[in-house]
Amino acid sequence: MSASNRIDAASVKANSSSAFLISIYTATVFLSAALLFAVQPMFTKMVLPRFGGSASVWSVAMVFFQGILLLGYAYADMLTRFVRGQLVLLIHLAVMLGGAVFLPLAIAQGWGSPPADREQLFLLGLFGASIGFPFFALAANGPLLQAWFARSGLGQAEDPYFLYAASNTGSLLALFAYPFVAEPFSTLSFQGSLWRSGYYLLIALIAACGALVFFRRDGEAVLPRAQSTEAAPALGRMVYWVALAFVPSALMIAATTHITTDIAAAPFLWVLPLALYLISFILVFSQRTFIQPATWIRLQPFLLALIVLTLALDIRTWLTVDVALHLLTFFVTAMICHGLMAATRPQAAYLTRFYFCMSLGGVLGGIFSGLIAPRIFSWIAEYPLLVVAAALARPGLVWPTAREARLILAFVAVVVVVTLPGLHESVSVIPPYSWIVWGAVVMLVACAVAFREWPLRLAVLFAAVFAITRVYPPNVRHLETVRSFFGVHKIEVTADGRFRVLRHGMELHGAQRLTTDDGKPVTGRPELSTYYHPDSPIAEAIDAVQDKKGGPIRAAVIGLGAGSIACLMKPEDHLDYYEIDADVIRIARDASRFSFLRDCKPDAKIVLGDARLTIADAKDARYDVIVVDAFSSDSIPVHLLTREALRIYLSRLNPGGIIVTHISNNHLDLTGVVTETAASEKLIARLYDEDETEGGDPMIKFSTVMVLARNDDDFGLLKDWELQKPEPGESPWSDDFSNLLGPLIAKLREDD
Repeated sequence: MSASNRIDAASVKANSSSAFLISIYTATVFLSAALLFAVQPMFTKMVLPRFGGSASVWSVAMVFFQGILLLGYAYADMLTRFVRGQLVLLIHLAVMLGGAVFLPLAIAQGWGSPPADREQLFLLGLFGASIGFPFFALAANGPLLQAWFARSGLGQAEDPYFLYAASNTGSLLALFAYPFVAEPFSTLSFQGSLWRSGYYLLIALIAACGALVFFRRDGEAVLPRAQSTEAAPALGRMVYWVALAFVPSALMIAATTHITTDIAAAPFLWVLPLALYLISFILVFSQRTFIQPATWIRLQPFLLALIVLTLALDIRTWLTVDVALHLLTFFVTAMICHGLMAATRPQAAYLTRFYFCMSLGGVLGGIFSGLIAPRIFSWIAEYPLLVVAAALARPGLVWPTAREARLILAFVAVVVVVTLPGLHESVSVIPPYSWIVWGAVVMLVACAVAFREWPLRLAVLFAAVFAITRVYPPNVRHLETVRSFFGVHKIEVTADGRFRVLRHGMELHGAQRLTTDDGKPVTGRPELSTYYHPDSPIAEAIDAVQDKKGGPIRAAVIGLGAGSIACLMKPEDHLDYYEIDADVIRIARDASRFSFLRDCKPDAKIVLGDARLTIADAKDARYDVIVVDAFSSDSIPVHLLTREALRIYLSRLNPGGIIVTHISNNHLDLTGVVTETAASEKLIARLYDEDETEGGDPMIKFSTVMVLARNDDDFGLLKDWELQKPEPGESPWSDDFSNLLGPLIAKLREDD
């Protein structure tokens, strides 16, 4: 063989070896990110039952995970900067093995029920004690492995940011795999075992990656030359990275809260903003440019304008259109902010510092939207604020000139003068004159679009729109909002002044008539409407129990709402409510808002706490009927429908008693799963799917209700309800297995 051939063969061998080693690094980063993002929904699902299935658990969980990511990035930065040689690998392997001590994944011992009004802190502590250390170990892997790769001397070592795209790809696949693969086809215990095996495999891969750097034949690991050509990032540059990371992170949580509260609480909607968040990182750190950054910059003002209009004027179109608009606006904003970060990123020597700043901005954004905003705002005010911040985050933001500053201050003064009268309770916008607010909003938004090249002017005009419409809501006579850990409750007087309604998101939780059709005040016992009207399935079920008992009944209702069910009871009946949200209790007991409890059942007992836990604790309680009516804005408290939950209800049910489950839902067909779960506990299920009629009372809502009983005779007058039989392939829900994908598909088939 000639010398040139030997050189070529050696070169091919070296390239093959380099490609193999690069693939090991890529696989390790990919697996680490996949484990990181798989543990989030898995463990969140474990703790949801302790918080009534509240969607707020997701927001707090995101804050926790972002905070631990920040600690992991800080640890990686310090380890890379201050520790040399093989000790780096040994320390990190010790940290990874330390995380293995906390496996298998489980809720830490000693954490009972969360205290009222302290749910956020309790949840953060629970996450920290249960999975904080293994998550911290995983969080450090991304930047640490990239720093090691930069010192490996392999091809592409001078620009290891492609590994960040691989990391986000692993995160994205894990994020989608959980609700669509892992959850529908496996139990929590199996998922935990699989995750633990992946963690052990990752330790081995990290050891291999470290050995490639720190145990090289030619001695100490080398540093690529590019690392010495740039000065350390200045403080101003790092603050800029933090600010750019703050906006998309906070906007992601705020947009998710808005979508799942004010548009639809459909399952998996929480996945989409997070997925788009990860995709934006993949695209901006990719070595290929698919869409020019200028395209996003040109598109964003028009999307922001549409968002401002829909939020300010409470405009609703179709579910898919509304969700798509909010998601697209968020994604474009994330692409702009993350793109600006990627364009100003440092060379490999400072990449851990860059990731630390990125993580710091992310966790600050999460803290603002997930922890601070729910405490200081009575509505989802963080979303409008972050829409304004998105306008400010556009390229071209500069300090205003003296003339521009005077004009902006004068405009702000005008807005203050206009809105001040509306802050007084006696001033409201009567619906016939709502066109004034609509006209002002459209004019201001049009001006904002015209000034789209000036970020400050754009932001100020958007802020003015939100201020005016918050003080003068154009679509209702009166609006009051109450916010708790469990969501935003709206008390509204309808535009015609006839009803006061209680909403959680877009879902009605009660309505009380204020005036008759001819405008006279309603007096006497409240009239029932919504899902509790006199001919409703729930009313029919209560009547059947009263008829069968032939005397006073004992009833338990899970979910208080406005207290409407109290007016289905007779004066001699005994009624216990089980409600997890203290604010809902305050609203229902306030007769100036709703008088159902005062006028129909002033002696009703209300027990605060998660119903499964509080009913289980009520060992002496026995009921003739238990009504499960705790769904909030289409969200599903899965833990109230499992086999374990049914066993608790049965233990508190008198002989001949029934369980009534209200399963109306816009996005899920729960008939099959409730039937199968009931059958697994030897219960019979019957269904009443109320037919909708046109032209009736606008506050009459049609419901789907199932009744469960031990024997067919227990149904009494409900024997004519449709008997349900388990379908092949349906699995009962338990604390170890539940699957929202099946009911979602069933609903889609039903709608077709």
